[in-house]
Amino acid sequence: MSGTPTWEQFNLPVLAVLSDGMTRSLRQLRRDVADAVGLTAEQRAETLPSGQLRADNRIGWATSFLNRVDALSRPSRGQYVITDFGRELLERHPTGITESDLKAVAKEGDEWWLPRSAANGQEAEPLDTPATDLDPTEQVEQGVARVHEEVASELLSRLVDQDPAFFEGAVVELLLAMGYGGVGGRGVTTDLTNDGGIDGVIDQDVLGLSKVYVQAKRYAPTNAVQRPEVQGFVGALSGKADGGVFITTSRFSRGAVEWVRTVPARIILIDGRRLAELMIEYGVGVQVQRTYRVVEIDEDFFT
Repeated sequence: MSGTPTWEQFNLPVLAVLSDGMTRSLRQLRRDVADAVGLTAEQRAETLPSGQLRADNRIGWATSFLNRVDALSRPSRGQYVITDFGRELLERHPTGITESDLKAVAKEGDEWWLPRSAANGQEAEPLDTPATDLDPTEQVEQGVARVHEEVASELLSRLVDQDPAFFEGAVVELLLAMGYGGVGGRGVTTDLTNDGGIDGVIDQDVLGLSKVYVQAKRYAPTNAVQRPEVQGFVGALSGKADGGVFITTSRFSRGAVEWVRTVPARIILIDGRRLAELMIEYGVGVQVQRTYRVVEIDEDFFT
């Protein structure tokens, strides 16, 4: 759980900072609010999965919602100043201003907490969920993360149900999608009956002068890859390469992980969780069902 204040918890500091009557840009307001609440360097640097700074994002949403209820006004592009109603809110709620407090003073017809379809008269559930301390951007990202978790679990289940040849082919396809193979490179699986501990080979160039060797183990989640299996893979690489990639649908035992750290060969271990994440990230075995666009005002348009 993030130690950064929620967007609700930023409502009061935003008004308090602006209570001096000065007009501030959003950038300056974010800095002043962060200073006012004493955010640590770690909290200021914390990012969302999208890369946006979490604190900046939450202060931005607090500012936006306060503006929606006329607690703030914008005298010019990107500039904010407190209103008389904003000062009144400060007096009414000296310990904090919640989402419920803002809903209670929302302008008639401006039900900003509802999905757009509900605001237009169609049935929809309000956004009052246990995640109410998350701002809208975080709720979207949290929803996407939950979908990815479900898809990742299903991916691993499907891979385990396939035959070894299919899994080895999927692993090679993933590495090619990740950029291994280079321009004009190629990837192939080896003969299942005589692979010598190597399941796939990826040529990094047209002539095959540089290769990536792959071992793939299609194991149930409870069946960890043990140290002897990793040792066998390293042995198979002897005289061929200085390293390789060992991928499994399950996990690696502690002994296997610790042993890999001691050998001179560079061995990359990818467990089931990481495998599923990479397949989703690079679009292998999955397809895009729906795309959402998160937009914001283009301030340059209004200059």
